[in-house]
Amino acid sequence: MQPILDLRPSPIAGTWYEANPDILKGEIDSYLDSAKLPELRGEVIAVVAPHAGTKYSGGVAGYAFATLRDRSPDIVVVISPMHHPYTEPLITSSHDAYSTPLGAIPIDKKILGELNSILGADLGFGLSPVSQDPEHSLEIELPFLQRALRSNFKLLPIMLRAQDLRISEGLGKALAKILSDKKTILVASTDLSHFFDQETANKLDAEMLGQIEKFSPEGVFEAEKTGTGFACGYAAVAAVLWAAKELGADAVKVLNYATSGDVTKDYSSVVGYGAAVVLKQNS
Repeated sequence: MQPILDLRPSPIAGTWYEANPDILKGEIDSYLDSAKLPELRGEVIAVVAPHAGTKYSGGVAGYAFATLRDRSPDIVVVISPMHHPYTEPLITSSHDAYSTPLGAIPIDKKILGELNSILGADLGFGLSPVSQDPEHSLEIELPFLQRALRSNFKLLPIMLRAQDLRISEGLGKALAKILSDKKTILVASTDLSHFFDQETANKLDAEMLGQIEKFSPEGVFEAEKTGTGFACGYAAVAAVLWAAKELGADAVKVLNYATSGDVTKDYSSVVGYGAAVVLKQNS
């Protein structure tokens, strides 16, 4: 008899994305099918994907997750910002699994424990487990993973409340230490600029995506600091870039970009969305 898992219930199914599993499958598959990918050389180590409601950013997210189709990782790390007012700098789920309309995704508690130990030694603190968090930016990526991947993967969910360079770099390098001998995919969850007009958003987002494509986690922080580019999950993106570098990745390709205005046709105040893939081209 299978043990009953302590499931994190979804607070956003039916609002941020479709709650009916059959309709959700069709919608996610259509986003994946519509992605027109360039030729990509090398092994996919990580992706960067947006996290708005699927009707707004699903088309862009489809480009990121289409690069993962038919892959079979054992572990998927999803790193996102924490938008809610927790005080802890690094947050994970206290539950055994995440629940989506497409089924449960188990959390790898053993590897989370190993990561927590390394973070404690390197940063002086570790991951803070919380129950029934309301965060959307991590969960919104899960149905895409469930439809794109071939394997029954385990999840490492990490949410950053602290947008701090030292913490982001420490997290990325700690992840690389524990994942170097494992079949892993990393996902950085972020939207880009928020509530500028379309022309301004395009300029700001081009700068942030440029730093991502330069494979520069330091540049991601610098763009945010100087106001030349914005991303609500910039520390999550930088952590994934640092981890991917340590795991041997050597190239980043931006795959798609759009704004909420491209969906709503209101260009006066938009949110930017970008998709990118991180590759290991030279082995």
